[in-house]
Amino acid sequence: MRAVVQLTDSAEVWVDSQLVGSIERGLTVLLGVETTDTAQDVVYLAEKIVNLRIFPDDTGKMNVSLVDIKGELLVVSQFTLLGDCRKGRRPGFDRAAPPALASILYDSFIEQCSRAGIRVASGKFRSDMVVRLSNHGPVTVLLDSKRNF
Repeated sequence: MRAVVQLTDSAEVWVDSQLVGSIERGLTVLLGVETTDTAQDVVYLAEKIVNLRIFPDDTGKMNVSLVDIKGELLVVSQFTLLGDCRKGRRPGFDRAAPPALASILYDSFIEQCSRAGIRVASGKFRSDMVVRLSNHGPVTVLLDSKRNF
């Protein structure tokens, strides 16, 4: 699984001109599911994200997690994170999980984050979405459950 994690003051996702999810202060996660991902990847990445110390403490140092601030989480499915652009000019998506598997693991990721006591909002799987966010910092972190980066 791959994730782009952004510290946000607020974020929302729209589908067909309808607001389907929104959060206040917290994290926005763009989540890509890979063909080889399993429940272990879900647990690893969810635990990592909700406990990632990227919020500033009283001295301004990144030392506080989403759990610590009782922040919110917006999760948006994004298979394009698995796009391979090393060859040619059009990304290849062979590593992206098929929709049936990706949907299960995406829902499982949301549930795992909820179990940590986090309020989670989400986009709509396999939909054309518009994501609006206010990235604070800006702080953006890339994570990979296989620890490729």
